[in-house]
This record gives sequence, structure tokens and C-alpha cells, in this order.
Amino acid sequence: MPAAWLRWAACFGILSAVLCSYSEDQCSWRGSGLSQEPSSVEQISLRCAEGSLEWLYPSGALRLSLSPRLPLGTAATGNGSGRTTACIKPATYFQGAQIYLERDGLLELLLSETDSSLRPRVHCFSWQGWEKVALFLQSTLHQDISRRIAAFRYELRADWSSRLSLPLNKLSVEGACRPCNDTEILMAVCMSDFVVHGSIQTVLNDAEMQESIIGVSATKIHRQKFTLFQPMDGSVKLTGSIRTLLRCGVKPGPGSFIFMGWVHFGEAWLGCAPRYKDFLHIYERAQQAHKNPCEVALD
Repeated sequence: MPAAWLRWAACFGILSAVLCSYSEDQCSWRGSGLSQEPSSVEQISLRCAEGSLEWLYPSGALRLSLSPRLPLGTAATGNGSGRTTACIKPATYFQGAQIYLERDGLLELLLSETDSSLRPRVHCFSWQGWEKVALFLQSTLHQDISRRIAAFRYELRADWSSRLSLPLNKLSVEGACRPCNDTEILMAVCMSDFVVHGSIQTVLNDAEMQESIIGVSATKIHRQKFTLFQPMDGSVKLTGSIRTLLRCGVKPGPGSFIFMGWVHFGEAWLGCAPRYKDFLHIYERAQQAHKNPCEVALD
């Protein structure tokens, strides 16, 4: 039986007693293993859609429950149904612990200490409303006492499994590269984190991360959740970058597009990108039929 499982079981009284402490609900947590018993399991509950964890000098173990207060009407409202997805992005200096996904009492290794690199990868997992999930951080043993920090950021959403969302963990998601249909385009205009009218300037392909980074010159910003597009080098023209899967085969070329998608750990990810003239046709036709889900100020 793994040591991580033994400590989890002990914390719940299955085995002999060990020290278990509980923190208040919050978005982020920062603590030190120097104040923690080597055989203890500290219980942490984070109830936000995004936040971070930073564990200095890891010792013992942490059990992290993620249960965000998502808006009513989303898939994760605590009614026992629907699907929620969580993603974690380890810091470049992640050391001193391994992360397990605990699902209904079973542990699965999600991130080992050796997975840490200069280009940390995002790890995602999903669960249904009736499943019980948590993250279990198990400290690793080292001969020296040099400072180590196990740190990561997390994000949760109830809509990441939809067609309009980014591909989770950059896995092969069926239909992730296909063009959006008319209904998806109209919904994306209303729901996306960013809606930008512009053109493709460059496309950089990253074979290691299996990503394409699209350099976009913006004509008009209809919406951006964060400052993704801004002037560069004193120019009045707004520019920014949008990521997508390498296998989607995006190429630079002429034309005007409307780019829509989601912000994921501070990076823009492409959802839909119809040509602007096609979008205008779809939008105006839906407007005449009184079927637009929201109004857009056209150029």
C-alpha cells in the first residue's frame, strides 16, 4: 500500500491517529512543511474557480479539495449531475512533492517531481457531479535540506468539455480542429473570453508543446477578459497571440477573421475563427430571424 494512501487513510481514522489540520475556505494557500509533522496530512479546501498553492519545504502530505462556487446554471452546481474540469499548471521550480488525483478513494499519479522542467505542462482532469475528487500532495524524501517549493496554479470550469472550449491538456479531442457551425459561432460571440476582429500575421509551431502560436493584428477588440492585445513598440496597432493545437495545421495567409476563445492560465486559446465576411452573413441572417443570443457592435 503506497505511503500516500496510508497517510490519507490515517487522517480519516482508518489507521492509527496522525495529526490532521484543516484550513478555512479560500482561493489560494501558502504554507510550510517546517511546521508540519512528517507523518501528518493537512486538509485544505479551496472554493474558487482559480487560484494557487505554494508549499515550502514540503513535509508530510496535503489533501486539497477543489469545490468552486460556480454560477447557477453551469454544470457544477452541486446538484449531483453535470461535469467539471480542473487544470493545474506547476511552477517551473516545482520540487519536493508528487501530486496524485484521488477519485472515490483511489489514487492516480498526476504529476511526479521529475515531470518538472523549464516548460511545465498543464495537467487536466474531469469528474461528474456524483464523484468525489481531491488532489493529494505527497512530499518526497531528499538527503539534503535545500529549499524546495511545490507550487502550482489551478483553474476550474464547468464548460471546458463543450465544443466552444479549448482542448483540455492539449489532448486529441474529437472535432477540436473542425470549423465551428453557425450556432457555435453565435454562441461563441456571446460567451468567449475574447472576441477580436483581425488578421493573421505569423504562425509559430512548437513541436515540443504540440502548439501553434498565432500572431494576430487586431482591427477591433469586441471583448477581452484580460489585456491580451495591446500596442507594441510604440505602434497604435493592437497585437497579440492566440494558441491552438499544432495538429490543426494553422497557416499564415491573407484575410480578415473574427477570433474567439478562452483564456487559460493567462494565455488565449482559440475556439472559433470564421472569416469576418462569413461571420457578418451568419450574424445578420440570425438578426433578421430574431435568433441572435446577444447583440454585437459590428465594425
